[in-house]
Amino acid sequence: MPSNFNVESADGYERLMGRWSKRLAPMLIDFAEVADGERVLDVGCGTGSLTFTLAEKPGLQEIAAIDYSPVFVEAAIRRNTDPRITIRQADACALPFEDNHFDRAISLLVLHFVPEAGKAVSEMARVVRPGGVVAAAVWDHYGGMSGMRMMWDTVVMLDENALPLRRKYCFQPMMRPGEMRESFVARGLVNVEETSLLIRMDYLSFDDYWQPIAAGEGPLGKYVAGLEAGKREAVDAALRAAYEAGEPDGPRSFASVAWACRGRVATG
Repeated sequence: MPSNFNVESADGYERLMGRWSKRLAPMLIDFAEVADGERVLDVGCGTGSLTFTLAEKPGLQEIAAIDYSPVFVEAAIRRNTDPRITIRQADACALPFEDNHFDRAISLLVLHFVPEAGKAVSEMARVVRPGGVVAAAVWDHYGGMSGMRMMWDTVVMLDENALPLRRKYCFQPMMRPGEMRESFVARGLVNVEETSLLIRMDYLSFDDYWQPIAAGEGPLGKYVAGLEAGKREAVDAALRAAYEAGEPDGPRSFASVAWACRGRVATG
């Protein structure tokens, strides 16, 4: 299984996560030190948050993007108007590119959904030239996602069946401190550095916060969609109370932190 992310629709993903990955993309691009004249690969492009942010750099020579989901690939191709960009369906663990072709391979919010995440790192390193850069970012679900943790922590108080799902959510691949760095080093990358990237997720209302998940997108959405009616009503009410926190419904802002890591392909 190359990916275990639950995809219902491209529009649903945009409401759930795409709007936030757009905020994170420029920070990862800066961390990856992307430069003019380079060929760059986006591994796990989704609906194109990183791909189209890269395209804002007019000096890039080539931008290639892949994703395992045909739903995402179709949506990204439909958006694309830049002749430097090519988008195709492919597996992050078996990239359809020649060795040493790219200057940088970057993955935004993808590796934690790849069961063989280390293999994906190896593939990214394979297609990058010696001296080039591999970089990735994943959410810190356990320690850095206050808004999403609020959902899971509320749900498990109502349904003990959600406990293993919360544990899986909090400790997906590459999410423990130093884990991504260790994986990069183990795959032969050098000068490896790990850091944190911070954005804020700003919601207009409880419905803005909850509806993308209630519609079935992502891991929690898949769980919620399977609840029987009575329990679903209890979950909806409890999450509204958690979001509002005793104040009238309205805007709320949640700090959201991603782990980011970069390393260079060895030259000798």
